[in-house]
Amino acid sequence: MNPIEAVSHLTPELWERANRRLVRKALAEFAHERLLTPRPLGDGRFAVREGAVEYRFTATVMSLDHWHIGEITRHRDPGETLPLDALEFVTEMRGPLGLTDEILPVYLEEISSTLASLAYKLSRGPVGAAELAKAGFQEIEAAMTEGHPCFVANSGRIGYGIDDHHGYAPETAAPVRLIWLAAHRDHTTFTCSRDIDYERLTRAELGDEVLARFAGTLTGLGLDPADYLLVPVHPWQWWNRISVTFAAEVAQRRLVCLGPGDDEYLAQQSVRTFFNASAPAKHYVKTALSVLNMGFMRGLSAAYMEGTPAINDWLAGLIRDDEVLRATRLTIIRERAAVGYRNRLYESATDRYSPYRKMLAALWRESPVAGLEPGRRLATMASLLHVDEEGRSFAAALIEQSGLGPREWLRRYLDAYLVPLLHAFYAYDLAFMPHGENVILVLDGGAVERVIFKDIAEEIVVMDPDADLPPEVARIRAEVPEDHRLLSIFTDVFDCFLRFLNAALVTGGVLDEDAFWRTVAASATAYQRSVPHLAERFRRYDLFAGTFALSCLNRLQLRNNRQMLDLADPSAALQMAGDLVNPIAGFAPRASATPGRT
Repeated sequence: MNPIEAVSHLTPELWERANRRLVRKALAEFAHERLLTPRPLGDGRFAVREGAVEYRFTATVMSLDHWHIGEITRHRDPGETLPLDALEFVTEMRGPLGLTDEILPVYLEEISSTLASLAYKLSRGPVGAAELAKAGFQEIEAAMTEGHPCFVANSGRIGYGIDDHHGYAPETAAPVRLIWLAAHRDHTTFTCSRDIDYERLTRAELGDEVLARFAGTLTGLGLDPADYLLVPVHPWQWWNRISVTFAAEVAQRRLVCLGPGDDEYLAQQSVRTFFNASAPAKHYVKTALSVLNMGFMRGLSAAYMEGTPAINDWLAGLIRDDEVLRATRLTIIRERAAVGYRNRLYESATDRYSPYRKMLAALWRESPVAGLEPGRRLATMASLLHVDEEGRSFAAALIEQSGLGPREWLRRYLDAYLVPLLHAFYAYDLAFMPHGENVILVLDGGAVERVIFKDIAEEIVVMDPDADLPPEVARIRAEVPEDHRLLSIFTDVFDCFLRFLNAALVTGGVLDEDAFWRTVAASATAYQRSVPHLAERFRRYDLFAGTFALSCLNRLQLRNNRQMLDLADPSAALQMAGDLVNPIAGFAPRASATPGRT
């Protein structure tokens, strides 16, 4: 594309707006994680000082120590007023943030990329919340402006150039055709669910004409197509990694580039996952992508992918056979097949954490479109936190569209989203990673009818080390300390999602904090009453405890922005910073009404 047009969103006006928004978020989340300690000035005004620089701002401190920040000014002694600049904010606050000489420049690059992405989103012009609430699934996905609500540097995508941003970032909604490789079977593993096989999958996804074209490319090189498996590859990964780092594999025909397929895909918020825009009922494709984003290199491990379909089949069976989960109408979109290429040279030279082991793998995930009931539509749950340029929230627009009262709308949503998470935890010691991008809402009008969980095999964990699991599923078992287990609800659901939904609805005048958290408590209480046989579990892990530990996500990224966590041992690296007051503790059910409480 034209190099001048490529940076047309990087204007002084848009850059200033992006910086103001990101500095506001940085002050709010770093104060929440107690990295910064705002000093009260009176009348709802606060200040943060480091050296000669001081930030002054208005703020309301809400439940869960959520800082809702208004106007901000930046000052330097002896009285100079400075513009807001997120990059300079990070360098000014590097001491309190604990940024080392090694981490700081990478983090600055992530902040710069996040600002550029935000400037691009702002350049598209405003889409009102009411208008967006009537939009389609992929229009909503592409319209999200905030990214992960907790992480300040949440659109780092280190490795992407400006042309890659325009070509592959989810906010651009640019159609993408995946590159297909033929990978020799001696180095490649394909696994799948019980209800599919390799031939049926590839025929359904690619069609006979494309398969014939690919086979012709192989036979034209004197190769036997039966010796190879097909692997979809992100175009960036082919041009920047596979064609160079795996050049020996290509030269020796262990990998053969077959060119692009015919279908057009749209990148999702997770960056490396694609929705089939040409045929929405076909599978999502999740690809390896050696780009650093939000604390992880976004590769896919060939070894890890091998067990993916079996884990998804196991979870689908558990949901199908559980009466409580069936009643919530929870479903998952299964990762039905996975393929991974093993480069033996790099494997012999690296450990399991190495990005060189995560360069060439992919999986196929069911599309939610295929199972959608008539008259229903889909929206990413991340959209509930979206606030438009006029300060109107998407969630409020859905409530208005539904015709329901705010509490009734919220209760329906919580019964669909929170109750399955509670039951999975209390009945099975099973935790999901249920952030906004990993949950899809099924909407009936503006009301949430049910939810769909996705991104299963990499992000679920059974926290009982003695849990009886099939051998092919055993890798999801992890030993998590007793006092960390309920953080799968307190941190991942309350602090990292409901905290923000509460703020959006309260500041939008939809309902007050008491009503919000009372409704959360009511949903949880009704669930507990419905399963009296789990009374001992409710005593052991008290959802209505007065406080819970504050587990901090930005602290993880600030400490190690290349590998925040070991997914096989997720609790080992957690960063704690004291306690938070549990916002539903004051609504604890009476002992006589709730099994297990005294």
